[in-house]
Amino acid sequence: LKSERLKTELITNVSHDIKTPLTSIINYVDLLKREEFSDEKVRGYLDILEKKSQQLKTLTEDVVEASKASTGNLKLEYEDLNLVEMILQVNGEFQEKFSQQDLDLIQRLPEKPAVIRADGRRVWRILENIYQNVYKYAMPHTRVYVELEAQSLQAVFTMKNISRQPLNISADELTERFIRGDSSRNTQGSGLGLSIAKSLTELQAGEFQLYLDGDLFKVWISFPLKN
Repeated sequence: LKSERLKTELITNVSHDIKTPLTSIINYVDLLKREEFSDEKVRGYLDILEKKSQQLKTLTEDVVEASKASTGNLKLEYEDLNLVEMILQVNGEFQEKFSQQDLDLIQRLPEKPAVIRADGRRVWRILENIYQNVYKYAMPHTRVYVELEAQSLQAVFTMKNISRQPLNISADELTERFIRGDSSRNTQGSGLGLSIAKSLTELQAGEFQLYLDGDLFKVWISFPLKN
């Protein structure tokens, strides 16, 4: 336990230390881009610098959040949330992105509210990470199924899609840190999205499970319904 705590503190501290020079790099790249260089090669270099620095920024932020979420070192602000309404909002946010990949979003949601006690910002991050994963790795020209059901005392959310590449990994390994699932998943993201989503779900008394069946990718999440 002591070793795990020290490792978590080291990761968090190093990530914070990286953010300061990284912010300077991002700011100077922005200043250079405003110079409007005529040399196309220079402009190309600046575009690469901007893209890579933003990727590094996302990675450091995800590392800090994953570290805090896995150790429970997060302050949660609980409120009554209508999960139906939140899912509709996330669907709207990702509709354009899914259209770019010709992904047809099929939703099945209850007409009545499904109210849970949770931190709205963290639940949004859970859903955002799952939808982002589908956007990046789903096979184009296929359907994505989103469903929410009130089962007994639980609100159960499921999302299913077909993976673009074979999932040559177990479901448990896919929620480990820095795992993308196959060798083709090496250009986008930090590999922390599903790990963060799982930790944030469990911190709020929820359950998070992944099911892999051939190329079928399914996420199953449940939260206690408010009495």
